[in-house]
Amino acid sequence: MANESQAQSESHPQVFGVPWPDLNDGICYTDVVPATVPELTLIEFYSRKYKNSAPLQGWLQRIQNGQIKVGGRVLKDPDTIISSGSELVYHRVPWKEPDAPYMLQVLYEDDDMVALNKPSGLQVLPGGLFQQRTVLTQLQWWGSKQSSSLTGQESHPVPVHRLGRGTSGILLCAKTKQAKTHLAEYFADGTSLIGNRSSKLELGSRKIIKIYRALVTGILAEDKVIINQPIGVMRYPGVAKGLYVALPSGKPALSKVEVLERDVLANQTLVQVEIQSGRPHQIRIHLSFIGHPLFGDPLYIAGGQPRSFDSELVDESFEQDGGYQRPINPVPGDCGYYLHAHQLVLPHLVTNEMIKITAPLPPVLKTKDEAKGEACD
Repeated sequence: MANESQAQSESHPQVFGVPWPDLNDGICYTDVVPATVPELTLIEFYSRKYKNSAPLQGWLQRIQNGQIKVGGRVLKDPDTIISSGSELVYHRVPWKEPDAPYMLQVLYEDDDMVALNKPSGLQVLPGGLFQQRTVLTQLQWWGSKQSSSLTGQESHPVPVHRLGRGTSGILLCAKTKQAKTHLAEYFADGTSLIGNRSSKLELGSRKIIKIYRALVTGILAEDKVIINQPIGVMRYPGVAKGLYVALPSGKPALSKVEVLERDVLANQTLVQVEIQSGRPHQIRIHLSFIGHPLFGDPLYIAGGQPRSFDSELVDESFEQDGGYQRPINPVPGDCGYYLHAHQLVLPHLVTNEMIKITAPLPPVLKTKDEAKGEACD
């Protein structure tokens, strides 16, 4: 039987977080020109290799502003010929990142891992406009202040999986490199079972159980639904590596959906979703695939596809730092939907005892009975 997280019984659970500075520290990107690259100018190198970062005029601006060093020297001439083996460093100047929450609640902690309650609106890892305002940054600031009780191991607090920026709830983090390896194996285990046809799409045969709450558009007719639609990648403006969508040629994915409550007047259904695989945006894609997108989801619509299919960027204008302006089309990091990582069950890394971690539900994701019960407490 799973052992409930001790943090849930505390009347004052531990929370931490440091307010974000107005500007981040900027970033330095380093490249070494390989011998296989033909003779190129500085502008040719950057405008070709990083065409998704900025248009040609944006890279010209960055070079002329003195933001690029070659061999340790600032070069402002975009037509400078660069030779193989040269070290190039581009310094992205500090900028004000979009608003994001910063407080995190500790749901469970031991010497190897910590489970956090991530708020909606906070990105897990650096990417795009969010390079500092992330869970990783707060986790590292917090970890550096902790007096580590580990013997012979350096504290190494990092998330071992991702939640979408708009998704709230349980985020599992490793405090040591060894713990990170083991926890990553737990998460990979379920996904690999889905890819194995002999597993017969069973949801109960893996090391980790992940249960979510979601509010979807429309009324689900059936009380229980199993979705095994593959998920793949398509080209999409504003997403350099492509957008994850429902795709027949994609990778296997499995979600088990159970209806908790139907609100006919609001045309909404509250559901519980258990997933075995961990494809990016899996729940958003799967529920939209069956015709019930998450309520408020700005990106995915019925069929598990994006709201917009514009395939090319037509706006070559750029921001003050030379980079592209924010895409007009919705992107995966946009918030507005209601999805919460509610429960996580996994074996303890040392004792192998089953641990059950629960993240308190946002009011909008509670059943009427749950809301009434809380009011009576």
